[in-house]
Amino acid sequence: MIQFIKSLYLGSRFFYALSIISVCFLFSNWIRPLYIVAWLALLALGLITLFELIIIYNAKNGIKANRLLPDKFSNSDENAIPIRIYNAYNFMIYAEIIDEIPIQFQKRDFLKKCILSPQQAFDFEYLLRPVSRGEYHFGSLHIYASSKIGLIKRRYSFDKAAMVKVYPSFIQMKKYDFLAIDNRLTQFGLKKIRRIGHTMEFEQIKEYVQGDDIRTVNWKATAKHGNLMVNQYQDEKSQPIYAIIDASRVMKMPFKELSLLDYAINSTLAFSNIALKKHDKVGMLTFSNTIQNFLPSSGKKTHIHTISETLYNIKTNFLDADFGMLYAHTKRQITQRSLLLLFTNFEHISALKRQLPYLQALAKKHLLVVIFFENTELHALINTKAENLETIYDQTIAQQFAYDKKVMATTLQKHGIQTILTSPEDLTVNTINKYLEIKARGLL
Repeated sequence: MIQFIKSLYLGSRFFYALSIISVCFLFSNWIRPLYIVAWLALLALGLITLFELIIIYNAKNGIKANRLLPDKFSNSDENAIPIRIYNAYNFMIYAEIIDEIPIQFQKRDFLKKCILSPQQAFDFEYLLRPVSRGEYHFGSLHIYASSKIGLIKRRYSFDKAAMVKVYPSFIQMKKYDFLAIDNRLTQFGLKKIRRIGHTMEFEQIKEYVQGDDIRTVNWKATAKHGNLMVNQYQDEKSQPIYAIIDASRVMKMPFKELSLLDYAINSTLAFSNIALKKHDKVGMLTFSNTIQNFLPSSGKKTHIHTISETLYNIKTNFLDADFGMLYAHTKRQITQRSLLLLFTNFEHISALKRQLPYLQALAKKHLLVVIFFENTELHALINTKAENLETIYDQTIAQQFAYDKKVMATTLQKHGIQTILTSPEDLTVNTINKYLEIKARGLL
């Protein structure tokens, strides 16, 4: 009985009809015939409501539905949530669908209305874009079913207590996955790097075609075959590459609802996948005031899953980063010359100068690339039309901060440190471009 009461809801048409009947009762004080009409209308409303109640509750499982949740969500991407509903009634059903979305989305107005034909299924999907990693708990999927009469609704509830984990952006990783097999790199937004030098592994001897470097001519093979033959090289493989992520408070700055830390995490996953498919060995390290995670470099294909799980659990404790401790740990644990991609952020020149000695020390033994972020909000302020003195003052300060970022990039380059100054949105593309450039130039 309690379950029956909890599932029963009165529709808006019931209250509209009851309001009209109440008005008839009111005016029957002056118009006596309305009194009988009002009672007859009330009786008719009761009978029709009872009839709809019987046909709606006559079937034990008149509506069947399920939410087809994926195994995991991709952070910062649109994730599809498919829903399937089946109408087991022998008549048309008007359904209102309410899904209890995880609290992280702060969305309490989800409502989907549809008409279900008898003995027919209805499929639809909606999109969710998470902006933080972790566990997302769904509530129940509620279906409010009513007939064409629409006086009452029966609530069906499905899929209680469902949970999905949000991982670093594997959708972004798959998006750039083609780079591992497309050696021409002609896709939009990706640089085509001119190869310099011959710090490559020998692959094969082939017949010369127009465009080949004449410096690679193999004269012995040419004399033997009677045709001009050249040596063909490929990028060196199994080179150790480490993504180093600063998880201190400077990386909690948000851009478009996503923190700089999560931008760096998404970029690391996409870049690591490319490097592994290029047959390099990939490792990672996260730090703030202590070393939080360290994965030695590995070239195993399954290593990308280990990296993904490690990235999933990265948290920040809002403390300052200790670059001296980072240098000491790197000196002990990374003994082979490696490519170090350091994701961090500097907002002031003084902050960079404090860490510059440690960065120089890292760059002496390894090929260090420091990746930090432009403040895109400053560019929006700078490009705003100034209408008063206060705006001019704000724009002057913003231009100074933007200029300081460029000075910091130049300072790093003067000390022989590779640098990427990028907007958060372009981080992944610029990081992959830098990796491909270093591979093509044989700098490692």
